Order: sequence, then structure tokens, then C-alpha cells
Amino acid sequence: MADGYRGLIGAVPYAFRRSSSRLFKLYVVIGTLAAVGIAVVVLSGLVVLLGETAESPGGALTLSRSLYVLIGLFLAGPLLAPTLYVARRHRRSIEVSDRYDSMLAVTGFVFLFSLYVGLVITVQPVQQEVVTGVHAPIIGFLYALPQVAGVVPPTIAGIVIYIAHKTLST
Repeated sequence: MADGYRGLIGAVPYAFRRSSSRLFKLYVVIGTLAAVGIAVVVLSGLVVLLGETAESPGGALTLSRSLYVLIGLFLAGPLLAPTLYVARRHRRSIEVSDRYDSMLAVTGFVFLFSLYVGLVITVQPVQQEVVTGVHAPIIGFLYALPQVAGVVPPTIAGIVIYIAHKTLST
């Protein structure tokens, strides 16, 4: 395409170039690096899992291999969503709110923070450190939550990205 937009790989630099929001440009850099980092970690884990289970028959092991990829998509997808939404908006010249780019950047940063909160919730009890200072009550509260609750903050933040996109697009 003549406009430099070539799917996922081309959408990142395209959105960066076309947006006038500095906050969004910062998010493109940070969000893309975080998504690449998550992809590297998930793919490394998948390679280790394949190596450990190479001689095993299919069944449940095939499911666990697929689950690695699915988890990677659920983590990296919402990180890239604001960038892809903004690239699509600029490419198609869709009329949106003046705050569209910057608000999607804010929701992307919220998702990134929610990943951190989810990770704190899922820390194993033997690996939890004693926290002192201003953040001690918050960290203590997060440690006390059941580990399965670690999926709630990223899920809510991902929904907020979609709601922001839909609300600001009309």
C-alpha cells in the first residue's frame, strides 16, 4: 500500500507517524516493547514446554501448549489494540473525538498497569516479600486475594480499551 500501512507490522510505525498526540506516541513505543517482551517470554516458555514434552503423546499436553499461545494473545493483543485502532482511524480518515488518540493511550497504559496488578495478585505465597511503606496496605490486600483473581484487572482494563474506542468513535 502506498500509505505505509502493511498489517500489524506496518500499523505500529504508521500510527506513530500519523498521530499528533505525544502521549499516544509514547504509548506506541512502550506498548509495543511490552508486547514484544511478552511475546518473547511466551515463546521461550513454549519452546521449553515443547522440549520437556516432546516424547509425550498428545492429549492434555497439546492443550497446555495451545494455552501458552492463547495466554500470549490475551496479554499482547490488548497492548497492541490502541495502536491498531488509531492506525485504522487515520488510514480510513474516520471522524472521532479530538481526544481519541490520547485517551486510547491512557487506556493502554491502564492495561499495562493492570498486568502488573494481576502479576502481584498471582505471586506465590512463598515468594511474597514483606512490604513496608506507603504501598504496604495495597500490596498486602493484593497478596490476600485468591490467585485466580489475577485475571480480573487485565480483563476489566481490556474491556475499558474497547469501550473507550467505541465511545470516542461516535
